[in-house]
Amino acid sequence: MTSEHEEHAPHGRLWMADLLWRLGSVQFGEFSLGRTVRNSPVYINPKLVISRPEELARVVQVMDEELRLAMALRNPHVRRFDLIAGVPIGGLHIATALSLQMRVPLVYVRPSPPFDEPEGASRVQIEGAYRPGQTALIVDDLAAGGGSLVDTATRLRSAGLLVRDAMVLVDRQQGAASRLERLGVRLHASLTLEVLLNHLQGEGRISHEDYRSAIEYLHREGDLRSEFDG
Repeated sequence: MTSEHEEHAPHGRLWMADLLWRLGSVQFGEFSLGRTVRNSPVYINPKLVISRPEELARVVQVMDEELRLAMALRNPHVRRFDLIAGVPIGGLHIATALSLQMRVPLVYVRPSPPFDEPEGASRVQIEGAYRPGQTALIVDDLAAGGGSLVDTATRLRSAGLLVRDAMVLVDRQQGAASRLERLGVRLHASLTLEVLLNHLQGEGRISHEDYRSAIEYLHREGDLRSEFDG
């Protein structure tokens, strides 16, 4: 059954799939990244979009439309937010562009302890102006196992901010959604790896062998395995 959100969803996500393909952000081979992505037959690098200002502007426009729509539904899928919190480093560029698009203040969690604070100053973890009790939307370019997203949510909350939602360009569907859900954070993605692969296969952009190996990997290693087994 199609959800209320899916019935009203804009069609920008398939344009984004084509964009990522044109930019070379989708590669096939054998890739291992971090602790979650091991021996994957597909590699996704959404960061390449930051070098294309016009396309980046359109990407964040699509994200803006999706977020506003999700907040306006009878049963909102995204809670209202006061701040956009970028995940360094790749997600921070996307978050900055989205902040400018939506006119929503930007903050970010420092990726490492600061070295430039004056002696005796309190250790600052969050850059940007905020007040405890405000709600922050986390923004990143890619979700895999969710480690960076979970760390960001935890540190934002430790600073007194509320975190209920996270938004990414691409969700690899490898555990991030379930990890965030356990924290009470809902993950939203403009594209999932499954949608991207299905579209590229349908358009004849990728071979059947690459498509099959990537989908089998996703079912075996990712969030889709429970649906596949069921």
